[in-house]
Amino acid sequence: MGSKKTLIDNNIEQEDIIQADVNIQRVQLLKVPIDIVAPDQLSEVVYKLLSDKKEHNIVLLSLWDLLKARRSGEYRTYVTRASMVIPISKSLISGIKFLTGKKAYRYMPFDFIISMLTILEKREFSCYLLGGKRKVLLKTEQNIRQTFPRLRVVGRFPGYFKRHEESTIIKAIKKSSPSLLLAGKGIRGKERWIYKNNLVLGEGMRLWCSDIFEVFAEKKRHPSRAAFNSGLEWIGYCFHNPFKFFRIFPYIGYKFLLLFYKLFVK
Repeated sequence: MGSKKTLIDNNIEQEDIIQADVNIQRVQLLKVPIDIVAPDQLSEVVYKLLSDKKEHNIVLLSLWDLLKARRSGEYRTYVTRASMVIPISKSLISGIKFLTGKKAYRYMPFDFIISMLTILEKREFSCYLLGGKRKVLLKTEQNIRQTFPRLRVVGRFPGYFKRHEESTIIKAIKKSSPSLLLAGKGIRGKERWIYKNNLVLGEGMRLWCSDIFEVFAEKKRHPSRAAFNSGLEWIGYCFHNPFKFFRIFPYIGYKFLLLFYKLFVK
């Protein structure tokens, strides 16, 4: 482990929204919001979000998430009300460029979270870890403490918990009031769990990323830099789950949608 925006979208049809208070430019891609946050602006954005003492959900948006947000009402609301929607798929960046002419910034999930933790450590902020198997979570906590010694880990709870444990977990998170709730695999409903409990979790930032604890615990490797930069990181996932090869069909549909919006939708 050596490597190291709450917008309520009241006008979903608006092409873009300049969030002057947090220096975020929000654009619409196929009526799904995505934020343009340059790497050198990220720390300022994070500190300003934390300074207003509210709840802020952060979404790492893939192409498949964008397509899901177009058809799923609950997930769509979660994304449109997020304080930051960060693109992680190359096809989203090219889609934004094609439809708006704007330059967006893509982040590898692991690198984005490392950047977030680095930013929080600089001012000795805190985080709470939720999800993953117990041994994986313990190893994750150990590695985070070693890599970010001034970052305060104020609590942790493994995933795959029972329903009757939820209220205790939520109370613990709210009481510890972490600057960042980092959530991973093993949470029933995934990101929807955060959305469902948005108001009772208290203030601070929340971020869900499926395999982040496994990567931190060195149980799973994140995609190589070359594969990610070329937009081919999905191929590795297909070898673990061959059914993901069928995503080529929604990808083709996405390309046709971009062309349709370019020609017919203002």
